[in-house]
Amino acid sequence: MRQRTVCANCGPSELEKLDAIKTYKTYQSGETIVRAGYKMEFLGFVMCGVAALSRDLIDGRRQIIRLLLPSDFIGGLKQEVSPFEIVAIGEVTICKLPKLKFEAMVLSSPALEHRFLEIALDELDAAREWMLLLGRKSAREKVASLLVVLANHDAEQNGHSPADGLFFLVLLTRETMANYLALTLETVSRQFSALNKDGVIVLGDLGYVRVPDYAKLLYEAADDTDGGIIT
Repeated sequence: MRQRTVCANCGPSELEKLDAIKTYKTYQSGETIVRAGYKMEFLGFVMCGVAALSRDLIDGRRQIIRLLLPSDFIGGLKQEVSPFEIVAIGEVTICKLPKLKFEAMVLSSPALEHRFLEIALDELDAAREWMLLLGRKSAREKVASLLVVLANHDAEQNGHSPADGLFFLVLLTRETMANYLALTLETVSRQFSALNKDGVIVLGDLGYVRVPDYAKLLYEAADDTDGGIIT
């Protein structure tokens, strides 16, 4: 976990300082981690579980902007007020860092500052992929794309590369997926059933999914094996 978080480039003295200020808190499903429009008291990252970064529209609809998976960072430097709501999806444990103390550490640490630049660039790439997913992909491609993201993240967490036979747990409800992908709940359920029927995935018990042929899942997501978009 440490090698994938903001701590990745830290030396022993920096890790010691971080250990002195960090705390852990576990949130239950549906519990708010950060409220939109409220002052940011902490920064941090997801240790385990999944959280949703979202914004409510004026008519009450909620759009999920991003899924926060283990090792993903919460908050931003110099961000005084959160523009988004962050809510736990299932049980989520957060490593919390007091905002002012952590920002002071970043300003005095080239390693932390460089790591934040890497995180910012990764988030920019993720935002561009999300724009493509919403704007150009079909419902089937959207669902397949989300499964690719979850499969890749699970493989990374367990220290191996995505390959045929991937077996991972999907922690998201169909409703959460629908909100994230800008689809209806019924459409998401139909696409899961269709991908299962066509042998692209195998639905198991308790939310587990197996991917018999990883390249086939990439194809359904309109991605090639190098991560590019098939045209």
